[in-house]
Amino acid sequence: MSTTPNFSLCVYCGSRPGNNPAFTEAAVQVGRWIGEHGGQLVYGGGCNGLMGTVAQSTLDAGGRVVGIIPKALVEKEWANHNCSELIVVDTMHERKRLMAEHSNAFLALPGGIGTFEEFFEVWTWRQLGYHDKPVGLLNIEGYYDGLMVFLQNSVRQEFMGDWQMGLMQVGSEIKRLLPALVQEAGLAPKDHLDAV
Repeated sequence: MSTTPNFSLCVYCGSRPGNNPAFTEAAVQVGRWIGEHGGQLVYGGGCNGLMGTVAQSTLDAGGRVVGIIPKALVEKEWANHNCSELIVVDTMHERKRLMAEHSNAFLALPGGIGTFEEFFEVWTWRQLGYHDKPVGLLNIEGYYDGLMVFLQNSVRQEFMGDWQMGLMQVGSEIKRLLPALVQEAGLAPKDHLDAV
């Protein structure tokens, strides 16, 4: 793999594995896809749960992994010292800012309140124009079905608009959603059809 990754994908996900093996398998597949396509994973720097799984799978597939973690969580989340680069910061605000700066696109896997908060923040930043990077939600085994119902209700109640929903891509198929995010970021290789 070249020293410069083809793309850099920020992944938000649980520091626990959850109770459905499909969640761990999805984390494995996401990491493998990143590595096999010469990409870089940017994530929260932990070695437990889905976080550790996606990081290890990326490394195993030859990808680069950048972990960003606050000092206060180094022991609590068991900082992953196997990362290609582990950045220890002072605050959560610094962590999230650096994760955003190091990434071309964002993807949320199943997770808890930390995953929700990070996903909603980066989505909000996009609607406010702080960045124009793709935002994706991987809905494995219907994990985010309830959230999507809630968000559509917010649109119906006119606290949100359809245009805001259009700022994120939602899917359950890794091999469709990840290429779509990379393509939207403008980093996908050009189709060879134009050479025919």
